[in-house]
Amino acid sequence: MTSELFISANSNKISIALTEDKRLMEFQEEAQSASYSVGNIYLAKVRKLMPGLNASFVNAGHERDSFLHYLDLGPQFLSFNKYLKQVRNGKKELPPITKAHIEPELGKEGSIQNTLQQGQEVLVQVVKEPISTKGPRMSCEISFPGRYLVLMPFQDKVSVSSKIKSSAERARLKQVIQSIKPRNFGVIVRTVAEGKRVAELDNEMKVLVGRWEETMNKVMAAKELPTMVFEETSRAVGMLRDLFNPSYENIYVDNETIYHEVKDYVTLIAPERADIVKLYKGTLPIFDNFDITRQIKGSFGKTVAYKRGAYMIIEHTEALWVVDVNSGNRTRNADGQEANALDVNLGAADELARQFRLRDMGGIIVVDFIDMNLAEDRQALYERMCENMKNDRARHNILPLSKFGLMQITRQRVRPATEVNVDETCPTCHGKGSIKSSFMFTDVLESKIEMLVNKLNINSFTLHVHPYVMAYINQGIWSIKRQWQMKYGFGVKVIPSQKLAFLQYEFYDRKGEEIDMKEEIEIK
Repeated sequence: MTSELFISANSNKISIALTEDKRLMEFQEEAQSASYSVGNIYLAKVRKLMPGLNASFVNAGHERDSFLHYLDLGPQFLSFNKYLKQVRNGKKELPPITKAHIEPELGKEGSIQNTLQQGQEVLVQVVKEPISTKGPRMSCEISFPGRYLVLMPFQDKVSVSSKIKSSAERARLKQVIQSIKPRNFGVIVRTVAEGKRVAELDNEMKVLVGRWEETMNKVMAAKELPTMVFEETSRAVGMLRDLFNPSYENIYVDNETIYHEVKDYVTLIAPERADIVKLYKGTLPIFDNFDITRQIKGSFGKTVAYKRGAYMIIEHTEALWVVDVNSGNRTRNADGQEANALDVNLGAADELARQFRLRDMGGIIVVDFIDMNLAEDRQALYERMCENMKNDRARHNILPLSKFGLMQITRQRVRPATEVNVDETCPTCHGKGSIKSSFMFTDVLESKIEMLVNKLNINSFTLHVHPYVMAYINQGIWSIKRQWQMKYGFGVKVIPSQKLAFLQYEFYDRKGEEIDMKEEIEIK
């Protein structure tokens, strides 16, 4: 299996798509203004204690107060809190953590009101994004994740990923880390560290310790609370850190700034693979060129078709996800109804595992498969679902089919699910039901081009239109596109974009920034 990563970014949003054997497996999209805050560290203040929940709400600068449960304080909270007071006492030099005194561990049976006080300063890290009406969830167990290691201050314990099965390799990694880690730091050795040399691990250890020191220097200098003292790497680099593996063939980026960020990161963690990062300079949008836009439109939405007429309905409620599997207009299996039901259900299990990753579905998921009478068929479906979910990085739990034919799945949720609206709103009538003649559309476009060139003095720009419209204006030797270029200059470029509706259009300047040429006069 080979994987490719595609990153598309402009001033408004950044989109990341991961394909495996050319099939879209993960897709994330967010506005550039939106903050991806999991992993960020804040110096915050306790706003309110909730003894009934054994938790507190802290002000970390988000729109809603953040939730901090007593159990998320961590066993080493007393040591961390004492060190934080030393850092915040006004001295100019950072006290070395290696000389810090380790306090007794915080018991699991304690209460929040006996541990925290209203107005107290705490150092917290985001472990779950704000979801729906809930604010972020915080933890006082601070960690700094790297490619091979996760550094955890005040833990002083080395743990090795359970996915590393070789006992000799586990012992080697444990001994290596014990010899290179500073005192009062704990380390989790990640799966990808298997077989790595001491020099590579030591290099990353130094980088992570440097991040810790930089964070605490910001804590020491902070004047106003709350304040962010550590920000996770960019979304693209953060995803790369968790996903990167030797099977990557290419990483394509269409934004030069992000290209250099990704290139620098890959050069740091895998210098021999740095050449797989490539700057995309094609005229077509990057997702259109690599057939990702079509897969996005076919994979999101309420109804998802997956195998010879079979389809599933996916709906999201406040409490859970509900999936209904249907055979649709599928041809009946020659071996009978039971074999047909099994075939449809196994296909649904394959597609569902992909949909979980693609939409980042989390929480409780209930799947209504087609009823099967044979116990061995129900067991085969359960085993197929478990096998498909092996590559899913999110923690999950799968229960066998119930007597009602329902499969219950829980999947780790750390951020809101990815939702892509694949329905197209008419860009001309905006839902009013009447539009100008389609044959007049090219006249509308020409009036916009004339305004750009003659009134706004913008001579070089790109017009994005629907592929059908592109085919119309590009037909013939003396095409409409050629006429525009002869009349307004060869700085006028027209390219097709699959994301646009039939009569929708967008103008972009030479820097890739959108030029807003839509007017209210068009909406009548």
